[in-house]
Amino acid sequence: MKTRNELRFLLNGQAVALADVRPDETLLDFLRIKRRLIGTKEGCAEGDCGACTVLVGRLQDGRLAYESVNACIRFLGSLDGCHVVTVEHLKRADGGLHPVQQALVDHHGSQCGFCTPGFVMSLYALWMRDAQPSDQAIEKALQGNLCRCTGYEPIVRAARAISSYGDASADPLAAERDAVIASLAAMKDGARVEIGTGRERLVVPASADDLAMVLEVEPQATIVAGATDVGLWVTKFMRDIAPAVFIGGLDALHAISEENGVINIGAGVSYTEAFGHLSARIPPLGALIDRIGGEQVRNMGTVGGNIANGSPIGDTPPPLIALGATLTLRKGTVRRTMPLEDFFIDYGKQDRAAGEFVEAVHVPVPDRATRFAVWKISKRRDEDITAVLGAFNIAIADGVVTGARIAYGGMAATPKRPKAVEAALVGQAWTLETIEQALAAFETDFTPISDARATADYRMLAAKNLLRRFFLEGVEGHVPLQVSRYEAA
Repeated sequence: MKTRNELRFLLNGQAVALADVRPDETLLDFLRIKRRLIGTKEGCAEGDCGACTVLVGRLQDGRLAYESVNACIRFLGSLDGCHVVTVEHLKRADGGLHPVQQALVDHHGSQCGFCTPGFVMSLYALWMRDAQPSDQAIEKALQGNLCRCTGYEPIVRAARAISSYGDASADPLAAERDAVIASLAAMKDGARVEIGTGRERLVVPASADDLAMVLEVEPQATIVAGATDVGLWVTKFMRDIAPAVFIGGLDALHAISEENGVINIGAGVSYTEAFGHLSARIPPLGALIDRIGGEQVRNMGTVGGNIANGSPIGDTPPPLIALGATLTLRKGTVRRTMPLEDFFIDYGKQDRAAGEFVEAVHVPVPDRATRFAVWKISKRRDEDITAVLGAFNIAIADGVVTGARIAYGGMAATPKRPKAVEAALVGQAWTLETIEQALAAFETDFTPISDARATADYRMLAAKNLLRRFFLEGVEGHVPLQVSRYEAA
């Protein structure tokens, strides 16, 4: 295997080659401490506030796409072959303020200014892909940016006005696209990157096959995909993640396809990448993805990582379990496939051997005979961690329940199906009376805990009410229990 002992990427307009990089070194620290690019701020150090937002461009299938990311939890090891753009790179051809910056100035979108560079970069990413965004698109793009001063309305007004200050097609990132593509393509030399010695090693595999070989030699290595959780292990818990293996750039793990009614999602597919296909084929999953973190987190976080992490409050496992998803794991050249629900054994324990990794998840598209829904309960609607999440996949024929797959997150040590509740529904008439009688079975299935997100009593009541909601929203003519202001308008 050809190896290389340096990371290579573009930073604004310069090529960077780094041979001395710690496995846990963040992009934010590199920018601020080593390059003195201090427009990128540290606010929360956990990917929540957006003050550290930068753009990262990556080639996939010959296309160059830029996405907003959180530099505070993005590791340098994930940037090989990428283009990093910071707020210092923004300007007009004449050296004046960039259209995004000028719009924020003119519409009074900044007060204390601490969060402003992050807003600039998030709006820049939006403007580059949609020069005339709707208010809904603007609010979605800014979910991951927090401001304590403006009340957001001046920022939204600025976002609406950006195109009156310039043409997105003439922006440097558009005008220089071919040159950047050529530079990034030249960096893709098919080599494995290895930096450091002993345990203090950083590895960027050359391919999925190479990843399998690396993990056979280093079975205890930390696999880093989007780092939306691993980043916090470092910034909040000071955990040692070395040796670290960075897989975010492996094209084979970014594949998403559909065959015979089953959607195959590579473990490296981000929430953003999955959104288009899943929202079209299984609409409730699209609505759920929109509530996972902010735009930056969705651009970084992966479906496979959310599963492999094994959290009992991970957002994707319950709906995928309810849909009957299966999981492919790989160790060396050997693959095995299992029902996703069987992957989760106990709190912090999954059915994954040392050196084995999640390669793909396979999600059946529900047929017309079933109803599917998923709802997330959290203290804050956007960019918050789940307290309770319920997913429901119910088959009904001639008014009778013929099949039930239900799964909850936040109710047990793992994502879990309430088998007693399901049994209480199957074979019964699909009526509110049946639902009410089935509620007692929740006490058999779950013994939730109290924590900072919710009490045990609240979790139990919310879980029961989600089943009630599932029934009520399926009643013909019943008004939905939740309507967004865009739908209401």
